[in-house]
Amino acid sequence: MNKILYATIVIVAALASCAEQYNIQGSSSVARLDGSKLYLKALKENKLQSIDSCEVVHGKFKFAGLFDTTLMASLYMDEQSIMPLVVEQGNISVRIDDVQQSVSGTPLNELLYDFLEKHNQMDNQMVELSHRESQMLLDGIDEETIGKQLTIEAQTIAARMDSLETHFIIDNFDNVLGPGIFMMVTSRYQYPILTPQIEELMSKATDKFKNDAYVSNYYREANEIHEKMTNGDTTASNAPIVDEPTDSVIQSILNGE
Repeated sequence: MNKILYATIVIVAALASCAEQYNIQGSSSVARLDGSKLYLKALKENKLQSIDSCEVVHGKFKFAGLFDTTLMASLYMDEQSIMPLVVEQGNISVRIDDVQQSVSGTPLNELLYDFLEKHNQMDNQMVELSHRESQMLLDGIDEETIGKQLTIEAQTIAARMDSLETHFIIDNFDNVLGPGIFMMVTSRYQYPILTPQIEELMSKATDKFKNDAYVSNYYREANEIHEKMTNGDTTASNAPIVDEPTDSVIQSILNGE
């Protein structure tokens, strides 16, 4: 009996030694979060699963535990996604306020939020175009002139956004950030589609990126739908194939989910 108990302890200790520890310390100045329960969720086996939870007390919250692989995750309040983060070894610091959210303290989280800051700046530039349109109308500029000017500017910002996303994913093909941002980018579409950006990514992708569960499923389904639509099967989707996101979609890109 003692030998069995000893063997069990040895096995548990060996498994624990293979795992790494994450430590997430968070603070929030958002009043509605106080007293709420937060969930740390990640995509596992193609399902969004809760891997940890905690309560916000006086603007403070904490997650801590063991994990056997680095994960791209999201912080949730009930069913509402608040922000993305990477569950990785080290001391992770999360800050939530009414203006922005940030995660720091570990390498991949630093990379992720540097990218999100640049992307959000471009997103804000896109939104600002609608404010400029209203001001130009008040200034008496005719609609055709406004349309031509702002369309060119919107296309320029969209191209810079596309380049930022593409280069970031390529640079992170072999860690969780590549598939994670690919998921964020493709979530703007109603169903899996092939775009020039996606085709470029897949033409350069490493085997590790191609074999990611989400990436491989998305690309397979996108090709199946594209083939059916090309052959005239309109039941493949209830929406038309598009090559580029529309301006209205661009404005809603990457909301932090």
